[in-house]
Amino acid sequence: MTTSDRVAASREAKSLVLAINEIYKKTQESNLMDIMKLITAKKRKIEKRLKGVPTV
Repeated sequence: MTTSDRVAASREAKSLVLAINEIYKKTQESNLMDIMKLITAKKRKIEKRLKGVPTV
């Protein structure tokens, strides 16, 4: 996976979470919250990989 693929995946994940959140606000379905948590966890892993290892 290239860096540009990671950036695109991170942006897509953000847009998915925001879209699901709008639906969640109306329905309050717990499975939507679970899906948002899973997507957010994947997004954090991608972003951590993008930022690289911190230099000390």
